[in-house]
Amino acid sequence: MEGECRAPQARSSGLPAGGGGGESPGVDGPLPGSSGSSALLQAEVLDLDEDEDDLEVFSKDASLMDMNSFSPVMPTSPLSMINQVKFEDEPDLKDLFITVDEPESHVTTIETFITYRIITKTSRGEFDSSEFEVRRRYQDFLWLKERLEEAHPTLIIPPLPEKFIVKGMVERFNDDFIETRRKALHKFLNRIADHPTLTFNEDFKVFLTAQAWELSSHKKQGPGLLSRMGQTVRAVALSMRGVKSRPEEFMEMNNFIEIFSQKINLIDKISQRICKEEREYFDEMKEYGPIHILWSASEEDLADTLKGVASCIDRCCKATEKRMSGLSEALLPVVHEYVLYSEMLMGVMKRRDQIQAELDSKVEALTSKKADTDLLTEEIGKLEDKVECANNALKADWERWKQNMQNDIKSAFTDMAEENIHSYEQCLATWESFLTSQTDLHLEEASEDKS
Repeated sequence: MEGECRAPQARSSGLPAGGGGGESPGVDGPLPGSSGSSALLQAEVLDLDEDEDDLEVFSKDASLMDMNSFSPVMPTSPLSMINQVKFEDEPDLKDLFITVDEPESHVTTIETFITYRIITKTSRGEFDSSEFEVRRRYQDFLWLKERLEEAHPTLIIPPLPEKFIVKGMVERFNDDFIETRRKALHKFLNRIADHPTLTFNEDFKVFLTAQAWELSSHKKQGPGLLSRMGQTVRAVALSMRGVKSRPEEFMEMNNFIEIFSQKINLIDKISQRICKEEREYFDEMKEYGPIHILWSASEEDLADTLKGVASCIDRCCKATEKRMSGLSEALLPVVHEYVLYSEMLMGVMKRRDQIQAELDSKVEALTSKKADTDLLTEEIGKLEDKVECANNALKADWERWKQNMQNDIKSAFTDMAEENIHSYEQCLATWESFLTSQTDLHLEEASEDKS
């Protein structure tokens, strides 16, 4: 179990922080006001495909936000309030920078698929060079994720964009789909690079550096089909058997995951619906303004007023479009990523329970003396170490994940709030200007009548 007992560690650095990656991965570092106490788990709940035919969709309970982390002295200005809850990035010396870009379509006689260019820059001594460039398809990312889960069963592996078939889609590889996937794959690799243990995984290094034929050869060195089937059968059997007594801290952790999953899935569903409805509203607004222009041509006395209304609607359309872009590019991907994280967390808890269930079964066999006691005693000793190692790895990674989650979610929602304020202020100023112009026009007409 490679790296499983490894505590988070400081990485050696040779390059300054910033740059290289092109897109910022998740923020690490402690969250002001957050607590690692297991007693607060409940209160803290805030918080494409092996075949490229599948399409990916990136696609509130007040308890989701830990309001105690905000400053008790809050400014009255909305914009000042937003600035008050911004989080400063802590200095983070990095030595591994990864960029995923330049998607490319490949057509063969049997399939069509997309590959992505991956550029890696590093100053680590274990790498043969300081820069690497390879191309990978989705299947390769999926292989990496599976190998990381095998090597580190109780570490929280970042999620990949899931398979999602959109019925009725004519164009299989549209630009929006490819770009959405590229961003998700970029984040996936950078989250691994920022992880204190996963970043040193040998399969991760091979993924970043090996040419296509070398990666194919490396994949064949893994466990064979029969071995994987045997592991799967044993895992299913242990899963059905269950654990007799899960430690209290993991019971609380499991409760947190269940509540978090419910809340984040609900937020994701509602956010997607709001985005769809706002897009429909925006499309209606775009048709609304020109109608006033057409009307003004037949109403000489109302022409200036109607043209003014049309101008206001046009400006509000532009502000709305920008706000919707912020919602679909900033908030929705973050929320959906944590929907996928909630599924990953359930898998981690299941694998932890399987390790403990294996120990429980051996202890039970020893108690009933159903097998060689000396052999069982030796196996139990190894399994006890394995369970302790798995538990320690999960507890350490859990606190790290929670801090990242809270930072990411709070940052996404405060950015959304700031974008909303800016958009609505623009619309307010636009309509206030229109009212002022109409008042001035009315006064001029009244003055002319008196004259």
